[in-house]
Amino acid sequence: MSAVPEKLRSYVADLDPERAVWVGGPTAADDGGTFAVHDPADDSEIAQVSDGGVSDAVRAVDAAADAFPAWAATAPRERGEALRKAFELMHAEAEELAGLMAWENGKSLADARAEVTYSAEFFRWFSEEAVRNEGNFGSSPAGGTRTIVTQRPVGVAAMVTPWNFPAAMATRKIGPALAAGCTVVLKPASETPLTALAVARILARAGVPEGVVNVVPTTSAGDVVTAWLDDSRVRKVSFTGSTGVGRHLLTQAADRVVNASMELGGNAPFVVGPDADIEAAVAGAMLAKFRNGGQACTAANRFYVHTDVIDDFVSRFGAEIETLTVGPAFEDNQIGPLITAQAHKKVVALVDQAVNAGARVAHRGDAPEGAGHFHPAMLLADVPADAALLAEEIFGPVAPVVAWSDDEEVLRLVNGTEFGLSAYVFGSLGWALPFAERIDAGMVGINRGLVSDPAAPFGGVKQSGIGREGGREGIREYLETQYFSVAWPS
Repeated sequence: MSAVPEKLRSYVADLDPERAVWVGGPTAADDGGTFAVHDPADDSEIAQVSDGGVSDAVRAVDAAADAFPAWAATAPRERGEALRKAFELMHAEAEELAGLMAWENGKSLADARAEVTYSAEFFRWFSEEAVRNEGNFGSSPAGGTRTIVTQRPVGVAAMVTPWNFPAAMATRKIGPALAAGCTVVLKPASETPLTALAVARILARAGVPEGVVNVVPTTSAGDVVTAWLDDSRVRKVSFTGSTGVGRHLLTQAADRVVNASMELGGNAPFVVGPDADIEAAVAGAMLAKFRNGGQACTAANRFYVHTDVIDDFVSRFGAEIETLTVGPAFEDNQIGPLITAQAHKKVVALVDQAVNAGARVAHRGDAPEGAGHFHPAMLLADVPADAALLAEEIFGPVAPVVAWSDDEEVLRLVNGTEFGLSAYVFGSLGWALPFAERIDAGMVGINRGLVSDPAAPFGGVKQSGIGREGGREGIREYLETQYFSVAWPS
């Protein structure tokens, strides 16, 4: 059993996970059912969590719909102050929240602490955006009337979040929704429901009224989300997850013309130009590839390195990879386990396919054997440009490197995917900026290995999604425009 601090065990017990259906406060599932949440570092049970069903989903919408009129009418400043208070409370509980994510998700404590900071910032950012709703006033061109344009909250928002960033994906959606005046029903991933419960409790302590934020953990995700999308009171759906599931939800949303935001899969290229600063490129690659153990939709998935610098890059990058420690989070390792045995099996299969196709494992670190879904960090060299693992998200600590020499050819490879979430380019600005402008991606990191920022619009193009989260654009996803045409005396 991993060395989980007793203080953290007490924190989880205090969350009362068997009453984790948060509808106006903590409640049990209507049928009393629970499901087990496991530590991916050793497969031990962390807690039994209430397993919500359709009736719980309906209860959550009842609460959100009842709370919506009053919350929408609440002064923007008051809504903002509640979010600001939640930001402060998250920082006050930073170690507990980081430990909780490291336990149920498996990520390193360093990654978990960084996620707490990042997550809390969405509450602070949108506490400030709450008081800046847009609108305008003007004369009609024909005269005789005045036009007043204003923004109003969409209504009850259904949210579905993944396991890889259990706090950030929740706060990135809840923050703008509450700032706009919407109420929320949230379904967290069944692998990591405890973090969502902790966030809900923090919001309640921050002064968010009962019914404004509701959480339904469940192992029946399809039934719960379908119940929400079939409910006429739900006017918004926001989903982060796979492209396949996103397509299905868009089909369901289309039946009632529900406002939809989709943050879907990625296949991020990492391009190193002939004049790149190799030291900076390696530092960026370590962050872009190995943050969260590679289990991120923005993770660098394909490394395209110019032939002039590939030997230097592979040597330096590989040396850094070999120093990475893989193991349980509470033993101060830099990379934790993959989330499930199935995820581990997929990464192993992708590596085996690439090696069989001609790639070689040029550098690798160590990983513990036995219990837990640990995979060593590794660099694959001599990867064929058409290798299967370049066509899909690896979602693990594996960096495949492909050599290139022609700008047009590498750009064809970079854009030759249905995904377009993020990309990374390293080189002189005179080369990197024009090259980046031609990449089909919603976000491009230029000479840096991180693109996520609460103050910037997060989202992709093509089949990587619809809409944006964060930045000024984030709150607009939860607002709709209304205008008044006012007769004006001459």
